[in-house]
Amino acid sequence: MTPPEQMPAAVPPRDYRLLLPDGWFRILLEPDERERAVAALVERQFHGIDDAPHLKDELRKDLRARAAKAYRSGGIELYLSLQQAGPFTVPASLLVTLAPLPHAESLPLDALAQVLGAEGPVGQEVGVEELSSGPAVRIRKRAAQRRDDSVDRAYSSTTVEYHLPVPGTTAFLLLSFSTPLEPIADAMVGLFDAVADSLTWTE
Repeated sequence: MTPPEQMPAAVPPRDYRLLLPDGWFRILLEPDERERAVAALVERQFHGIDDAPHLKDELRKDLRARAAKAYRSGGIELYLSLQQAGPFTVPASLLVTLAPLPHAESLPLDALAQVLGAEGPVGQEVGVEELSSGPAVRIRKRAAQRRDDSVDRAYSSTTVEYHLPVPGTTAFLLLSFSTPLEPIADAMVGLFDAVADSLTWTE
């Protein structure tokens, strides 16, 4: 049997693949790609509507701001749910972020879970889960959010984060899911878990 110190190191993957339901729109966060994706999403949402230029402009500004903020934080791509439930859109999002560690040594997942559990809000669920792509730290939490347009309008959002070690590196791929739909939060979390479990590394 080959001693562990003589075993070949894992080869870092070139990319990853995720399976999302129909109705989720992908925005690549690189500046050039971002502008094209935002423009396409705005046109899709206002297809056949020519008398709402103000709303169209507001949506464009909001999407640009969200995408730019995510990119500055290391975001790679942003997915927005456009799924319909009758006349309503099911609001949810997924932000994919590459999070390199500031040191060369890998961080054990149990240790990472302990650190993240101590830093997060009371009542969050933190643990190490086994996904199809390997083990990952999973965090589910509920947080109060305040809308930008009014200090009096607040809502609760449910977020689920998956911290996946990137094979052959000390970096982590972070999947950050979120939805403001508290009445169906458990069902949405089930969807988020299924998407996370669909991740595969590609060479």
